[in-house]
Amino acid sequence: MRILVTGGAGFIGSNLVDYLMAQGHEITVIDNLSVGKVSNIEHHLGSERFHFVNDSILNLGTLERLVRQVELIYHLAAVVGVKYVVDDPLGAIVTNVRGTENVLEMAFKYWVRTVIASSSEIYGKSTQVPLREDSDRVLGPTTVGRWSYSDAKAIDEYFALAYARKGLPVSVVRYFNAYGPRLDPKGYGSVIARFITQALQGQPLTVYDDGRQTRCFTYVADTVEGTVRAATLREAAGQVFNIGSDRETSILELARLVRELTGSSSEIVHVPYEQAYGPAFEETRRRVPDVTRAREVLGFEARTTLEEGLRRTVEWFQVTVTSKSTVT
Repeated sequence: MRILVTGGAGFIGSNLVDYLMAQGHEITVIDNLSVGKVSNIEHHLGSERFHFVNDSILNLGTLERLVRQVELIYHLAAVVGVKYVVDDPLGAIVTNVRGTENVLEMAFKYWVRTVIASSSEIYGKSTQVPLREDSDRVLGPTTVGRWSYSDAKAIDEYFALAYARKGLPVSVVRYFNAYGPRLDPKGYGSVIARFITQALQGQPLTVYDDGRQTRCFTYVADTVEGTVRAATLREAAGQVFNIGSDRETSILELARLVRELTGSSSEIVHVPYEQAYGPAFEETRRRVPDVTRAREVLGFEARTTLEEGLRRTVEWFQVTVTSKSTVT
């Protein structure tokens, strides 16, 4: 198939591109490299089946030219990571809402099947654990900037489901804390990236608050598999799916596991949220997906254990962080 991947130079996007290229598809990536990296996709640049466009999904002219040439769209381009959203809420809102509106408008015009990448942030502060796709959303006030990401993704989903009602074959996948090779070592979008980088550099592992808050971490290969199933199975059209592991892990437990796997002697220190993100910051204590729908409709289940996934991720970081330190 001829496939367009928006945000294909990013963490999840580039891993998805690897999978699709291995399947023999012809892939076009559009990415403005604000977060994505050419290094994530450079091994495909010499292939006749791979095309890279360095541009933004906000450029409707470029987007239309690309969409009319493909049969399937994976829309992953977005501003992600709490730090990015808190630092520049306007940029995040514009990219995440207007960009998705552009993608769906063009997909509808040329009738191209599409999967929209959403986020577990949709659920906000909901305590209705495990979180089902139809669970209530619970958010803080608009004066707390971090919730703008949840709202932006919710609007994306509203757009997708509205187009689905008009017949467009579109699905939504809600990611739960994907991790793996090509995570940004700076750690902006992932606590795992932050912990591994700190451990390898002998720095203290910074655990926010008391560390008892929990998340469910999903190895990127499993994330990609769920995404592909949602994009290609006929039964998935018009539906929303939680894509993630349902193993609940506290942040403090994660820090200890990373320290063990890296062989680091770094201490674990607790940092108040206010110190990391400024005043008026809010966080949710538990975020666990109900994966029943993904299992029953997509036949999807995250199979990579946290220990195995972290081991592979640490190995990648050891090469990446070490090589960068050597160059410096």
